[in-house]
Amino acid sequence: MAKTKTNLSLSIFFAVLSLSNFPFSLSSSTDFFLYGGCTQLRYTPNSPYESNLNSLLTSLVNSATYASYNNFTVVGSSPNDVVYGLYQCRGDLAMPDCATCVARAISRAGELCPATCGGAVQLDGCFVKYDNATFLGVEDKTVVLRKCGPSVGYQSGAMGVRDSVLNGLAGSGGNFRVGGSGELKGVAQCTGDLSFAECQDCVAEAIKRLRSDCVGGNFGDMFLAKCYARYSTTGAHVYTTAHGAKSSNDGEKTFAIIIGLLAGVAILIIFLAFLRRICEGQGK
Repeated sequence: MAKTKTNLSLSIFFAVLSLSNFPFSLSSSTDFFLYGGCTQLRYTPNSPYESNLNSLLTSLVNSATYASYNNFTVVGSSPNDVVYGLYQCRGDLAMPDCATCVARAISRAGELCPATCGGAVQLDGCFVKYDNATFLGVEDKTVVLRKCGPSVGYQSGAMGVRDSVLNGLAGSGGNFRVGGSGELKGVAQCTGDLSFAECQDCVAEAIKRLRSDCVGGNFGDMFLAKCYARYSTTGAHVYTTAHGAKSSNDGEKTFAIIIGLLAGVAILIIFLAFLRRICEGQGK
């Protein structure tokens, strides 16, 4: 397989994120890999599509510094060169955490899907997807991840509490929904390209599947292609706004470190170019 060539900014970005398992300061749940997938269609190295894809991914990372959701479409001279993409951060993440999570998701996509036209990565704190076929604004209830916790030691009577929390999530408005009762917490979210009605329909389907598939489980995760619903008891997942606030300072430090590393690499490149010019001048 030929190694793909990327533009300078994206090459440096991926290199920084992959250096010796760079220790992110995000909470382990935010950075935890849940699933990823790639399309079978591949693009030609050094093609206009590759250039457009690099531009798209750069736009996603830049946008995540100030918005928890965005989508982009990069057009080319040919319809075959068009690329669509979006990212979605969990609703309780601070912006530094969101930007770091999106950068990490894109890095994983680069590792999982080299030279493929489309890819998707879901981390615990964010989701990234890109493709040459449009998917923006299209509801998709395909199950992409299902996990159910063990029922050992979990009181069956708590299922009523779980169902009550899930009903609350289904009836709530908005793209990001959090609820809970006692030790049981729940969360649901749709991608920002869905309408209110589409989001309601998608979340309802995810909750319906959770109830039928995770009977008695101390936690349940149901990820559909455009939304998810999750619940947990104490000791399993944690979905509180306080959790996001707690990781904010660490996220800011991590974001500053990444920016510092990028700046350092850029300075090094400029310095080496300067030395090269001096040597070439002395050789004449």
